[in-house]
Amino acid sequence: MDDVFRALADPTRRSLLDELYRCDGQTLSALEARLPMTRFGVMKHLRVLEEAGLVVTRRRGREKLHFLNAVPIRLVHDRWVSKYAEPWAASLSALKQTLEEESMEKVFEIYIKTTPERLWEALTDSETHAAYSFGVGVSSDWTVGSSYEGGSTAAGAPLIEGENLEVDPPRRLVQSYRALWSDDVRRAGTSRVTYEIEPVGDSCCLTVTHDQLPTDANPQLYGGWPMILSGLKTLLETGERLTTPGSLLYAPDSEPVA
Repeated sequence: MDDVFRALADPTRRSLLDELYRCDGQTLSALEARLPMTRFGVMKHLRVLEEAGLVVTRRRGREKLHFLNAVPIRLVHDRWVSKYAEPWAASLSALKQTLEEESMEKVFEIYIKTTPERLWEALTDSETHAAYSFGVGVSSDWTVGSSYEGGSTAAGAPLIEGENLEVDPPRRLVQSYRALWSDDVRRAGTSRVTYEIEPVGDSCCLTVTHDQLPTDANPQLYGGWPMILSGLKTLLETGERLTTPGSLLYAPDSEPVA
């Protein structure tokens, strides 16, 4: 967490994050054009942000794109803010970043002290999944081409559903994703979520990419990822659940969902 505060302390680095907040997935050249400094200077600042986990990069052909990663900021929120100001702070995780003309892509990265096998189990076991993902469990046979669904409304309908497109335990899981908890999110149609697990010493780097989102998609579709990943990290490293209102939204002892 010290790296996060050090990265945020510099106004130029905050400006870079602001630029990615306004338009995510930018190249180095695009970011350089927006700041009064040399290309080398921008690269140095981006390196600090990457080391702090606040920026994640992805190759697209010959280009290297930079994405704002909200998870470290969410972890700061969960440690000091949530019990005092959850309704106000939750909106910070709903980052509105537009990428291409017809779709949007969100990339989130987090390091968790656990094994790939244990992390995979947390992603695919229904009871464990519900403990960190708004109380929503998932059911599937976890084979390629099979369906999955999660959660339940008061009427018994699922909250989410989709198809398992790639299943490579304990390294990679790709799923189509359709949200059903309201008419507004249902209108967004089907998007895609990719989970990539990379061992790093005695820990794992989990990267979640949510793409094929319409540019006007409701922020509810992707704004909850920082809280979900924070809850996953907390559960696997401490055995405890986050108790923020959002984390308990669809838990069995919460208010019924209409």
